[in-house]
Amino acid sequence: MKKKTTLLLIGIFLMIGLAAGAFFWAEGMFSSNYAYRSPLKENPPAPGSVLGDAVSRQMVIVLVDGLRVDTAANQAVMPHLNELRNLGASAVMHSRAPSFSEAGYSTLMIGAWPEINDGPIFNLEYDQIPTWTQDNLFSAAHRKGVQTAVSGYYWFEKLLPPQDVDLHFYTPKIDRTADQDVLAAALPWLQADDARLVLIHLDQVDFAGHDEGGPKSNAWNEAAARVDTMLGQIAEELDLTKDTLVIVSDHGHIDAGGHGGQEAVVLTEPFIMAGAGVVPGEYRDIQMVDVAPTIAALLGTSLPASTQGEVLTFMLNLPQEVIQELPAAGEKQQTALVRAYANRLGLTIDDSKLPTGSNVASYQAYMDQLRDDRVLVQRVERAALAAILLALAVFLLLRNVRNGSLWWIAAGLVFMGIFNYRYAFWDQLTYSVSSITGETEFILYTVVTAAIAFLISWLIAALGKRTFWQKPLDAALSTVGITLSMIFIAGLPVIFSFVLNGVLVTWTLPDYGTSFPALLGLVQILTVAVCGLMAIGVTAILAQWGHRRQKEIARERKK
Repeated sequence: MKKKTTLLLIGIFLMIGLAAGAFFWAEGMFSSNYAYRSPLKENPPAPGSVLGDAVSRQMVIVLVDGLRVDTAANQAVMPHLNELRNLGASAVMHSRAPSFSEAGYSTLMIGAWPEINDGPIFNLEYDQIPTWTQDNLFSAAHRKGVQTAVSGYYWFEKLLPPQDVDLHFYTPKIDRTADQDVLAAALPWLQADDARLVLIHLDQVDFAGHDEGGPKSNAWNEAAARVDTMLGQIAEELDLTKDTLVIVSDHGHIDAGGHGGQEAVVLTEPFIMAGAGVVPGEYRDIQMVDVAPTIAALLGTSLPASTQGEVLTFMLNLPQEVIQELPAAGEKQQTALVRAYANRLGLTIDDSKLPTGSNVASYQAYMDQLRDDRVLVQRVERAALAAILLALAVFLLLRNVRNGSLWWIAAGLVFMGIFNYRYAFWDQLTYSVSSITGETEFILYTVVTAAIAFLISWLIAALGKRTFWQKPLDAALSTVGITLSMIFIAGLPVIFSFVLNGVLVTWTLPDYGTSFPALLGLVQILTVAVCGLMAIGVTAILAQWGHRRQKEIARERKK
């Protein structure tokens, strides 16, 4: 009796500890994503020299927030955009997770992936947004004396270094009226030809994705059609024999509306470029980081110093001086970037292994290898700890086969089956942050679903093992076993993510395909632990009644 009581107390305290640990870990995962800063924050590479004369008299970038590739290609919805596509160069563009807007804006303007560009990787509130520390298109234009202008959502006011923006209009609104205001502010700049680098940010498509039913709704196509009309108005103000128009998006949307995760549909975007310096055609897929250096080449500015992309020379008709300058400028820029990154990681570069020439891919492969080597060492250390924990859990389950551990495991499998059936099949949610409409809503949904799954699974295991007919202490211990087994199975994605990504986001970004299931698992663990603590008391009460009832039946039979 004393031993069983001790085991019960150990189980209860373990469940309390797991609940608390899951809460703080999940909270830390959210917080560390919001707080992430680039390894290059304190030591950005220095900008290089200008490339030469500009091809474009006026470079106009239109960022259609949230526009999907399929919508952009829909002639019936966006005829003006497709006319520009036929006149110019087009490609499918690929980005990287996380696919939030602030991360996308930063990648487009800096030419570096979210891990490097030091923009927010998860969208921050206006007053929390840091200014870019890395070189960007607007800084490069400012150094060359090019007048710049921005009209769009007020996040850009915080992201862009204010000294690099000469003309601006920012709005806190995100619907169709916001786009009307943005366009009204920008059109006079195009008519006057004063600003030579202009960014116009249109937001109503993204608004339709989030708030009006997503890409499968009529509101989505209506918003895209209104934006298309605006694109036609912008194009009318330009002389595309002298000016260049670039139209891009920062991310896509899942069918239900939402983004931020790693789904292919949110990581592919349209890229259309028409006008001066552009060789028309439909081209191979490109990377989002290629946009900034390509625009820099057309403007003749220096390459953004932290860019990880290549100049899309096969799409461009550049001046001879720029063509001659590009290889050396690219080699210098990439070498400086690699050295700055290695220095931040505390590594000494072997010059004999450092790439040479202007092939951007070779430099980026070298950077990836530096990162992967360090990550591998950390993963091996974490894998050893995870193996010990898994071995201990399996040992305890095997040792308790006689006590019903097979029923416990069955309960855990039923729990996961019920939870994921509702999540993936009934509600058709994706295993990514794209399905999170808000932190509170996400946590509430997960808690309710996990609680329902726990109740059903616990009852199945308890009835199958006849737990309610055992002595109260034995019944309570059985519920502890059921609960801890559910936690073990729900925690498998957490352990896997721990090995791959660590506990929190630190010097490098996690694999979001594994970190999101881990986040789900942590909320499940918290819920199961709390439900299990309550179930222990319920089990003991029911078992006491059941045990007494069995004795009464036995006495009646003797009579």
